[in-house]
Amino acid sequence: MATPEEHIELIRKTKFSIGGEPNPLIEDLHQAVKHLSAELYTKDVHFLMEIIQNAEDNEYAEGVDPSLEFVITSRDITGTGAPATLLMFNNEKGFSSKNIDSICSVGRSTKKGNRKRGYIGEKGIGFKSVFLISAQPYIFSNGYQIRFNEAPCPHCSLGYIVPEWIEENPTLADIRKVYGSSSALPTTIIVLPLKPDKVKPVKQQLSSVHPEVLLFLSKIKRLSVREDNEDPRLNTVSAIAITSETNFVTRKNIDAESYTLRLSAEEKADKVGKECSYYMWKQKFPVRQENKVERRMDIEELVITLAFPNDERLHRGMILPGVYAFLPTEMVTNLPFIIQADFVLSSSRETILLDNKWNQGILDCVSSAFVNAFMTLVKMTVDAPVSSLPRMFSFLPINCSPYQNFDAVRESIRLRLVDEDILPRDESCTEQKFFHKPSEVGRIMPAFRDIVDKARKEGVGLHNLSSYGTNVLHSSFDCIEYDDILKFLGVGAVNIGWYAKCIQGSNLVLGVSEGVYLELLLFLAENWNIFHGTNIMNMPIIKFVDLCGDVSLCTINECTKRSQGTIFLSRQFLHISWLIDWNKEFRGVANRFFLPESTQEAIRSCFKKEIILGWLQKQVQVFVINVYDYAAALIDHLGGKPKLVVTYAHFLYHSSLKEFATTSEVHYLCGVMPLVDNYGNVNATTRRKILVPANGSKWASLIDSNTLKSEGYIELGEDYLGPGKFVGQTTPEKKLLEFLGSHVAVSDIPSLDPPNAAIPAVSSPLTKENTFLLLSWILDMKYRRRSIPGKFLTSIKNGNWLKVTINGSSGYKPPAESFFYSSSWGNILQNGSVFVDIPLIDQSFYGDRIRYYTEELKTIGVMFEYGEACAFIGNHLMRLASSSTLSKDRVLSILGLIRFLRQKFLSANEFICSIKEGRWLKTSHGYRSPVGAVLFDKEWKTAKRICDVPFIDETFYGDEILRFKEELRLLGVIVGFSGSYQLVVETLKPSSGLSFLEADAFLLLLKCIRSKKSPESLVRTLKNAKCLKTHLGYKSPSECFLFDDEWGCLLHVFSCFPIIDHAYYGSNIFSYKNELRRLGVVVDFEVAVKSFASSFRQRASVSSVTKDNVFSVLSCYRQLKKTPYKFPSDLKNCIQEVRWLRTRLGDFRSPKDCILFGPKWESISAITLLPFIDDSYNYYGKDIHEYGNELKSIGVVVEFEKGVKFVPSCLCFPRSIQSISPTNALALLECLRILLEDKNYTLPEAFLRKVSEKWLKTYAGYMTPGNSLLFDEGSDLKPTDGPFIDEGFYGSKIRMYRKELHSIGVIVDVEKGSALLASHLDFHSDFDTIIRIYNFLAKVGWMSDNEATRRIWIPDGDENGRWDKPDVCVLHDKDGLFDLQLNVLEKHYKNEVPLHFFSGAFGVKSNPSFDDYCKLWKSWEISGHRLSRDECCAFWRFAIQQKGSKKEQILSESLVKVPVEGSDGIILVEKKDVFIADDLQLKDLFVQSSSRPLFVWYPQPSLPSLPRSMLFELYTKLGVRMISEAVQKKELSLTNGSELKQVNVGDVMIGKELVRLILGFLAGSSMKMEADKRHEAVQCLLKLIVFETSEPVAVGYTLLLSSDETEEVRASRMVRWDRESSRFFMQKMDESGGQKNILEYATYFSEAIAQGVLWEKEDLISTLSELIKLAFILKFNEEAVGFLMKSKNLPVLVEDEEFLSAAFPNE
Repeated sequence: MATPEEHIELIRKTKFSIGGEPNPLIEDLHQAVKHLSAELYTKDVHFLMEIIQNAEDNEYAEGVDPSLEFVITSRDITGTGAPATLLMFNNEKGFSSKNIDSICSVGRSTKKGNRKRGYIGEKGIGFKSVFLISAQPYIFSNGYQIRFNEAPCPHCSLGYIVPEWIEENPTLADIRKVYGSSSALPTTIIVLPLKPDKVKPVKQQLSSVHPEVLLFLSKIKRLSVREDNEDPRLNTVSAIAITSETNFVTRKNIDAESYTLRLSAEEKADKVGKECSYYMWKQKFPVRQENKVERRMDIEELVITLAFPNDERLHRGMILPGVYAFLPTEMVTNLPFIIQADFVLSSSRETILLDNKWNQGILDCVSSAFVNAFMTLVKMTVDAPVSSLPRMFSFLPINCSPYQNFDAVRESIRLRLVDEDILPRDESCTEQKFFHKPSEVGRIMPAFRDIVDKARKEGVGLHNLSSYGTNVLHSSFDCIEYDDILKFLGVGAVNIGWYAKCIQGSNLVLGVSEGVYLELLLFLAENWNIFHGTNIMNMPIIKFVDLCGDVSLCTINECTKRSQGTIFLSRQFLHISWLIDWNKEFRGVANRFFLPESTQEAIRSCFKKEIILGWLQKQVQVFVINVYDYAAALIDHLGGKPKLVVTYAHFLYHSSLKEFATTSEVHYLCGVMPLVDNYGNVNATTRRKILVPANGSKWASLIDSNTLKSEGYIELGEDYLGPGKFVGQTTPEKKLLEFLGSHVAVSDIPSLDPPNAAIPAVSSPLTKENTFLLLSWILDMKYRRRSIPGKFLTSIKNGNWLKVTINGSSGYKPPAESFFYSSSWGNILQNGSVFVDIPLIDQSFYGDRIRYYTEELKTIGVMFEYGEACAFIGNHLMRLASSSTLSKDRVLSILGLIRFLRQKFLSANEFICSIKEGRWLKTSHGYRSPVGAVLFDKEWKTAKRICDVPFIDETFYGDEILRFKEELRLLGVIVGFSGSYQLVVETLKPSSGLSFLEADAFLLLLKCIRSKKSPESLVRTLKNAKCLKTHLGYKSPSECFLFDDEWGCLLHVFSCFPIIDHAYYGSNIFSYKNELRRLGVVVDFEVAVKSFASSFRQRASVSSVTKDNVFSVLSCYRQLKKTPYKFPSDLKNCIQEVRWLRTRLGDFRSPKDCILFGPKWESISAITLLPFIDDSYNYYGKDIHEYGNELKSIGVVVEFEKGVKFVPSCLCFPRSIQSISPTNALALLECLRILLEDKNYTLPEAFLRKVSEKWLKTYAGYMTPGNSLLFDEGSDLKPTDGPFIDEGFYGSKIRMYRKELHSIGVIVDVEKGSALLASHLDFHSDFDTIIRIYNFLAKVGWMSDNEATRRIWIPDGDENGRWDKPDVCVLHDKDGLFDLQLNVLEKHYKNEVPLHFFSGAFGVKSNPSFDDYCKLWKSWEISGHRLSRDECCAFWRFAIQQKGSKKEQILSESLVKVPVEGSDGIILVEKKDVFIADDLQLKDLFVQSSSRPLFVWYPQPSLPSLPRSMLFELYTKLGVRMISEAVQKKELSLTNGSELKQVNVGDVMIGKELVRLILGFLAGSSMKMEADKRHEAVQCLLKLIVFETSEPVAVGYTLLLSSDETEEVRASRMVRWDRESSRFFMQKMDESGGQKNILEYATYFSEAIAQGVLWEKEDLISTLSELIKLAFILKFNEEAVGFLMKSKNLPVLVEDEEFLSAAFPNE
């Protein structure tokens, strides 16, 4: 057999033709190696998994625990100049010749076909992956010492697979130095000198070896990683040692077995180590034929292993793989268990091949394996309580997987589990477990479960919640933390009806306390959207107090429908019992009931009372009410029950006394409450007046009660006078009537308001006393400013009750017909010359007293004046006239009486006024009043034809009437015409009677219009009458025109204007122009023009303006220009605006919208549709051009320069853009040039939209103007850099239109086109071009304003690179922390483009942001990166500069770990396990005893830029605890053999001076404690029993870490005070120990005393302790203590001295 060296030489010679015959397959090898190079794994450090895989597949000698070790060193043991070398040690049997042949080939693994034997490798390139990190790998195994080379061999030009024998560099001795000389070298060693750029990635991967890597390996039991350097301080790899141990608790079942496996991982930085146990389930499944693949053809059984972690999975801040193919892949499935099977992997081992049918067959079986494992876990643990089962349900895959295939596994598991009995129901009365399918159990709401638990504690029988028709889920599962699990299983809520059954089937309403009852109501209120409309509405759950005073129940439906009454609760606390008691008194007459008093009190103290009250009011219709509301509601239900009505008055009386209702409320209620009258009837009206009883009243002598009753008056009954007693309250006699008197108006004359009715008493004579009572009543009403009712006053005025004398005879008359006698006129009117007798008040009967009531007599109608007497006579005559007509003689007599009075020099005005309005004078209109009647004469002849005037009937009265013209004029008769135009107008005949008027009649009407100030009515009448004669016949005035010779030609354009016949009316008609104008006649040129314009506009609107009309208008226009009557602006505007000119486009347009065609228009017409006047032969013809001046005057465009304004709106590009010639384009620009000469001109939006099409030819093709640029040769750009206009097509003339191009959107200033240039950057990949454009953009200050341009070129050479977002870029990284996280632009563009351009244009941050630093720290946490001092200082220097609570909050949430100083560098540890050393004694204790770093890092020595105080303050805000706050102190027992000796308190300095000092502190410090409390506080000192021991008085300190581990230390405190037993333990003081010993003893003594006295005032303990310490050192010398107290301003009060004297009588 050949030696290893010979074997290698043979391979080189035969296979690779080195020193031998050429191999015919050498070309195939070349091709295979080429493919190998391309197929190497995608990840730099995948070699690690391959090495572990190879080690698992290796064979091991019996009794050997397979292990694999990785050691990385900085020693260059290979002599290759490598910066670091990785060595791998494996204690396998070693390489065989076959293995050597395999690795010298491509795709020839010795593991092929050996899947049944447990081999897990299958890739022929597995070992070759080491070439990604090493150019020259070395193998030492079983005598082989070989090296491979990545570079092609110089002898055969092949790389990777050509072996080379080595003798040195390294030797085995070199390797042993690295491994350690104390142990023998393992059989196989692989040495990899690392490529320079791979050192850091390799170290990172070694530091990140997953602790679960051994989970599914059957052979390897130990794996370790470490770093070996001559200087250990250079070590940066996190060392780890992983071991596995299997506890075979095997269950054989359905080809399955289960066992527990425990993994432990010990990292150098964590000496304690970490462990996790996994419940393992391994099950076999037959391979289905459809799932077989070529690689697995010989496999008949699948073996699937599931791992369920019982604790937190082992990890090192990295991802947790969910899929293993013996070794971990990088697939994170989001499933809470791990799947292991013989998956077919991708070549990188990173993932399984998801589309592989073999893998799909495995995944199809995973759900079966999971359900079997899960059922075993849940149901086979017989003795486990139900409360322990939820932990097992955490293995359910409730979260979706990012992989569709694993989501299918998840769904399959769910579908299987929903058909299994896996969930326990609630059975509180039995230990038996009952399991049901998820669909068979229901959840109850958490709030209701709380109610159930509390009800059970109060003794309510709720032992079996599942007895109400639904299996209720066990309470251990029915909680929020399992919501997602239960949702995954499809567990829903119990049927809503279950709650009603539960409440009904238990005593949950009356059997529980008010607190629990309110929780039930709160539960219903907060979930009412669910319960509304369910059977809960019919459950009796609402409490109320019934009529017997007992608590009863009603349903919510009964409350809302109010079928049993309405439930209320009191708004005020004090009113609750008051309302309940009175409601009982009223016997629930209003069907109103109240919640029990205890319930209402509980609601008021409930913390969610607003919700309960809101629900009760809105949903249950329970109303909040106060005494006033209750009283107001009660009124409508008192009915006709007198007893209840009187009771109600007592209720108001007592409620008012107790101030349960305000005065205004009581006043209102009294005003609307029913009253019982003297007949015992209930009067419920609110508009009423209340009378005193009739007996002894004044009103009874004038008014009968029926009259007052009809007016709403009520006479109170006697029930309101007596006493009463209700609900324990007594009403004294007459008090109720007094109460009503103050709140209800009770009246009698004269304060009585009279009724609006006639009073019978005045229909007959009144006695003198009643007369004066009546007058006094009226006087009082005036005094009170009350109006007297009409009917009441009328009955007094017209009643025959007032005694009078008529011509000496006595009688009774109404006041309205009576006079109060006056000697100045009485005799005259009593003579025989008048027609009426005057009744005078009998003053001899009434006496002088009647004179005091003068005003009251006037009020009731008594007359006092002469004029009134005259009016009385006149009124009497008018009454005669109303009953019959006055004869001719009577009328002449009246006229004679007026003449008589005038002759007597007496005023006849009153008499005339009393008769002038009477209808007694006979006229042509019948009998009517004299006012407005006319005495006819010849002046009325013309007027009589057009009006209907009431002329006095001279035929009836004869010529005698003409003698009384003056008297008739005084009566209002019109005598003579004398300009009575107004009367003519008022009596004018209707418009139908005014047609075809004669000339004199029409001229009279014009005079009426002229004379009348407001002739609107006459004008309106005449406007509607055809009263004007025109050449077209009679027309109404508004249709007529008054002709004018100067402008009349305008009326001849159209023959439709009626002109007044002035020959008929004469020349006078022209003097009435104003009147005619008011009638609507057109008399003015301006108005005629408007009429003409209206007619013109109307004809134009229907396109009926003919060719002849057009020429007539133009001719008239030319004629009027020679007169003062030129076309006014209105007419001109009309002619200019109306569409009456026909254009070539076939439509009619206004002149201003038309163009008179000329030769200059030819050039632009190709791309426009312009409105030229139709000068064709068929229409206006060429003659229209003769009126060019007139057309121009009325607005027609006749000049090209003025017509270009039409071009924008008439622009019309042809469909083929290519047909637009340069001439057309330049013509358009020329038009724009003319338009834009007007600085105020703005191009229309419609034009800009049309011109924004792609019609401009650029070097980048046809573009819209907005996307085009005008090239500038001085811009340092090239035409190809953007879409510049093609000057080769348009010629250089295009540059003359720079302004016009700009107006249509072309960017003519290249600097302003920076955004457009930037948007074309995507089309470039040449770095020089991009730099050129970037420099231009920087020069012009361009800034990105949209996402499309917010990308930056990250170059990779001159031609390659990528566009990346600014968010992942940064200008500078001064500390070099962010190479892997951000693109640092300074590296690419430092000397090419100003860096500030990127920050200004793209918003690239100058330095990494706050969020970047947070993400960086998070990446360090995850990767386990060991920080250098510089890295740590740089990060925290940045962190302390961040101000504001918001940033500190983000840091606190983002930073899970903080730095600590480890033995091999700065490492990151959970902040819960790290502390700030604010207590140096505690720090020393824990540092000396703990093996792990516990205290947070800070730079040593301190840095000015990173102050320690600021750093510690930030640590505190991040959640790092102070050691003094986190530590738990425990006093250790003294009974462990220690000898205790009781001593006198005075011997250990617990004496009078100590007590004095403490009393002074309690009195004088900020506490200022009262004397009795001070003395009580120090009593504990006087009761102390002191023990002395020679042993230390020990105390223990414990730190609880996040992993539930603890760190414990012990220390000696020398002194302890046990307050409960009043014992004081002291270690015997050794004064020989020096000052330190004394100070230490004093410290512990003072702390114990201060804590014992001030145990309730912790904030003052340290202050008192310092005082006691100083006094202790002074041995409590009285003078020294006194000085100390004075210096601290601590007084010794008299009462304290007395207390000290009593406590220490012998001192």
